[in-house]
Amino acid sequence: MGGTELKYIQQAFADNWIAPVGPHINHFESDLAAYLGHAVEVAALHSGTAALHLALQLLGVGPGDEVICQSLTFTASANPIVYQGAQPVFVDSESSTWNLCPQMLQRAVEDRIHRGKKPKAIIAVHLYGMPYQSNEIRQIAQEYAIPIIEDAAEALGSKYNNRPCGTLGDLSVLSFNGNKIITTSGGGALICSSKELKQQAVFLATQARDEAAHYEHSQIGYNYRLSNICAGIGRGQLEVLETRIAQRRKIYQFYNSLFQEYPFVKMQQAPSDMFYSNHWLSVALLDPQSGLTPRRVQQALEKEQIESRLLWKPLHLQPVFKSAPYYGGTVAEELFETGICLPSGSYMGENELERIQQVWKEIVKSLI
Repeated sequence: MGGTELKYIQQAFADNWIAPVGPHINHFESDLAAYLGHAVEVAALHSGTAALHLALQLLGVGPGDEVICQSLTFTASANPIVYQGAQPVFVDSESSTWNLCPQMLQRAVEDRIHRGKKPKAIIAVHLYGMPYQSNEIRQIAQEYAIPIIEDAAEALGSKYNNRPCGTLGDLSVLSFNGNKIITTSGGGALICSSKELKQQAVFLATQARDEAAHYEHSQIGYNYRLSNICAGIGRGQLEVLETRIAQRRKIYQFYNSLFQEYPFVKMQQAPSDMFYSNHWLSVALLDPQSGLTPRRVQQALEKEQIESRLLWKPLHLQPVFKSAPYYGGTVAEELFETGICLPSGSYMGENELERIQQVWKEIVKSLI
């Protein structure tokens, strides 16, 4: 917490605005819109997953449709496709940003169209805060008139060609889950290009109640709106967002410097100055020839009570999606097999970083 969140929470209690309606929601949405710029409209929701679900709804995705989705991502990127009765079509990553591969995307789109199943949407993810190749993916999407849902759940504060992530899609999604760069405890947002789209999203997020003196419902709705209290937390968190980005990027630079003397470790790198990552997580790849594996490093860190995580397991390898089509090679699989997410919490100071450095050196000595 940054310190000012409690002020907004106390204000919500004092004003008796506890439910998923209230002034903090309006302020949080307008502050987010101002931060992102580009005349966007923001609907604050209770999760990023809810935002993805509503994005698919707004695009008319339904039973029998197909939606292309990046394979190397958290399952929440694809689950809402199934909520809609649609079929996910997974696409491999490219090795520079680790995100959706434009070449494989083109192949997938052309093949699905050839099979008579033009995709209704493309879900592209900024993995661990690293922007995807937006120009190339946008070009393909425009060529075939397929809308892009930008999954920027991990990328608030990241930029592509100086444009904020969260403004690169036809519809975009943010997450404020407890592990994100800022949090509302739980929470998310749908970023829309017009007031009309936002109004439709909020309508669906509040049980799709029609205008009538009684309770009238002509569509299925959801209980997806963010609470006024959580929005208050978000207002306080936005005040420290730039500090959090600077902290995460400093942690990344620490790892980047640490691993300079270890050629068998490679950090996730921005391909060019067009890609500005918030480095939500600092992620490294381990050369299998070194004898180090992500699991062995993870276990060694655990013994010292230092948490690390393996990369997302590609969704085309997940049992729940075993029947879904997949286009690509083995890039995502190789990243999963060799990658490890290192401690990246904004709160880490010099003492924690020094301890990580000492433990890392001991791990290398003992495992190689």
